[in-house]
Amino acid sequence: MKTQNPREVYGRTLVELGRENPDIVVLEADLSRSTMSCYFEQAFPDRFFEMGIAEANMTSFAAGLALEGKIPFTNSFAVFAAGRAYDQIRQGICIPALNVRIIGSSAGLSNFGDGSTHQSVEDIAIMRAIPNMTVLVPMDAIETRKMLYALVRHQGPAYMRVSRDDMPDLFPEDEPVVFGMPRVVREGSGVVIFACGIMVSRAIEAADAMARQGLAPRVVNVSTLKPVDEDALRATAAGMKGIVTAEEHSLIGGLGSLVAETFRASGIPIHSIGIPDKFGQSAHSYGELLEAYGLTGRNIQDAVLRITRA
Repeated sequence: MKTQNPREVYGRTLVELGRENPDIVVLEADLSRSTMSCYFEQAFPDRFFEMGIAEANMTSFAAGLALEGKIPFTNSFAVFAAGRAYDQIRQGICIPALNVRIIGSSAGLSNFGDGSTHQSVEDIAIMRAIPNMTVLVPMDAIETRKMLYALVRHQGPAYMRVSRDDMPDLFPEDEPVVFGMPRVVREGSGVVIFACGIMVSRAIEAADAMARQGLAPRVVNVSTLKPVDEDALRATAAGMKGIVTAEEHSLIGGLGSLVAETFRASGIPIHSIGIPDKFGQSAHSYGELLEAYGLTGRNIQDAVLRITRA
């Protein structure tokens, strides 16, 4: 399966969009060679603003640009984009519902070498809790690119989480992204697996392995964590015996919480795979961390089997 790096595709897509729309501006918090906003800087230096290690100031500056009709994209590691600038995002962007796009790079545990201070395990929960915010978690580089094009047309604040690591290409090249709509990526029955980000590929891996055992769980990509078409989400679980959720985020406030909120009156069993209530840590590789935190295809298989054997 072909793989691509989402942050690399993100940076190059920004340049494409910049050529098409002169209102797009990019702001950076001293990480352009990691977030890959450096490509935009090279192409459009007059529309690129290096703000230094000052996410709060960068966010307020972006709000001012949005008020003047620009379409600002702010860039930093996800843990800083969501955490350091929370007050400015809430007060200056979300209350007035400005068209600012906040890009949280090196999301989840993908910044495996820098440890807990640089790993975002709670960013989705923070962004989901703010009124007017749209929260996006693409499952691969293709969806990242399509989401960027959709973000230029989108009205209102938005947060998009971008992984540091290569991811397998799964999203169809010929299909559009529709914010809020879950998408079935593997048909199946019995149990439905709701996943986002890197965990979509892990869910497909689990479903393929289980198919050889005579089981065929359905896999659904939930790449918009807010807002979500709840009727569409319920429809993908119609007739299922149970639900498994899989996310590279804290079990508190992310996809598992979203699904529990949506199905709270249904009585359907739900098993959630995610990061327990703890911080990340340094490791030799991304895969080592995913294994340590139980974010693997094997863990998803075990959750499906617990439901089918109940």
